[in-house]
Amino acid sequence: MVTAAQPLSPAATRPRRAPAVRHLGPNWYACVMGTAIVGTAGSALPGHVPGLRAACVAVWVLSLVLLAVLLVARSLHWRHHRDQARAHLLDPAAAPFYGCLAMALLAVGGGAVTVGRDWIGTPAAVALATVLFTAGTVIGLTAAVAVPYLMAVRHRIEPGQASPVWLLPLVAPMVSAAVGPLLVPHLPPGQPRQTLLFACVALFGLSLLATLVTLPVVFARLITGGPLPLALTPTLFLVLGPLGQSTTAVGKFADVAPGAVPASYGEGFGVLAVLYGVPVMGFALLWLCLATAHVVRARRQGMGFSMTWWSFTFPVGTCVTGAEALARHTGLAVYDGLTVVLYVVLVAAWATAAVHTARGLVSGALLAGPRPATGAPRPGTARTR
Repeated sequence: MVTAAQPLSPAATRPRRAPAVRHLGPNWYACVMGTAIVGTAGSALPGHVPGLRAACVAVWVLSLVLLAVLLVARSLHWRHHRDQARAHLLDPAAAPFYGCLAMALLAVGGGAVTVGRDWIGTPAAVALATVLFTAGTVIGLTAAVAVPYLMAVRHRIEPGQASPVWLLPLVAPMVSAAVGPLLVPHLPPGQPRQTLLFACVALFGLSLLATLVTLPVVFARLITGGPLPLALTPTLFLVLGPLGQSTTAVGKFADVAPGAVPASYGEGFGVLAVLYGVPVMGFALLWLCLATAHVVRARRQGMGFSMTWWSFTFPVGTCVTGAEALARHTGLAVYDGLTVVLYVVLVAAWATAAVHTARGLVSGALLAGPRPATGAPRPGTARTR
């Protein structure tokens, strides 16, 4: 006996909108960060290279366009694929990438004052930087609290799942600390300048201490648990982020302190830029060698391209800006040379990641559903109690 089919509910018959952005996660903001830092870092290179300044401005404009496109795409993702967005928040492998949103806003905002002013003018650049700095700082502080809270309360994490990705929400306030001083000279003298400068110092401190708490866990996982899965190996470069960005931040403090705080404080910031920056940059170079060795090993074992390759860009870029700061405050030519070498590495890494990402977008592979990586740890699930 044939019975009439039950009519489908409107929700079941409604076509899913914006399917292309269903799997567009917050990790895509790393493209914006990695692009913006190429322009920012290149603007302060030693010597004069014809056309370099114009190229840096063009790269910054590209980062601004990428940011606008991703903000729209991610808005569509949250509007039409909230189930997937919630899944990202409940996945300990994906939730830390929400720190990338804050850093993308901050990186583009900092670039507006550094190089973008050549294209849009100083008043517009300062206004844009102020908006992006404010939004990025608020989002970064929120992520620095919310993501560790979710990891402790809602995620189920095994000891072997410790990853450098955990640093992402903790580094965002450090990026604010490095970008904020660029706005200090544009504030009225006195209390406004001092307040912003010391707020940036506070952001520096909270990010640094949070990193110092987390980094030993990541290093212990690497030593006791063996190499990371092939697809995650590039994330070892993320450790360079807080190292290079903190060196950049203390250099920026010393740059603007003379016009913002009493002379005695200004001298102290100058001393801090050297006494802190030199040893931290030394450790950053050590970690760069260690991470490179792991990447070479993973590449020989068949590591293919994934979005984690963008880890080669922004963290290395922070080391470029950190070396630039040390060159200014020490006057040593060796840091000028280090800046140039690291910038060449940065540009090569950015070009490689950009080309592979463009190919993946054209083919549709990068926007398809995720495929589990061979040997990758089992994704965490939300706790039920």
